[in-house]
Amino acid sequence: MKRRPVLAMVGLLCLVLLASCLPGDGRNSGAKPAGFFMGVWHGIVAPVSLIIQLFKPSIRLYEVNNTGFWYDLGFWLALASGTGGGTAAASRRSRRRRNLA
Repeated sequence: MKRRPVLAMVGLLCLVLLASCLPGDGRNSGAKPAGFFMGVWHGIVAPVSLIIQLFKPSIRLYEVNNTGFWYDLGFWLALASGTGGGTAAASRRSRRRRNLA
């Protein structure tokens, strides 16, 4: 039973680390816009950003100060890979085909 407090502390630490690099935190500006890798990171932490935005409206789901296409590409690649990227649907289809044969 001593594992539960340790797991809770690790979870809290992970949330703090995630929250330190969320979109809208003031790190990016017009002079230093977010690029591809920040887009990837913001796509990965998008679910956390959405929840935190309920309590702190300055945190955004998407960084406004970005480089355009490259930021968007990183953001959407991370979102697609985090949701399975369509592989779940493809595996269901192939499983259905094997069961019919």
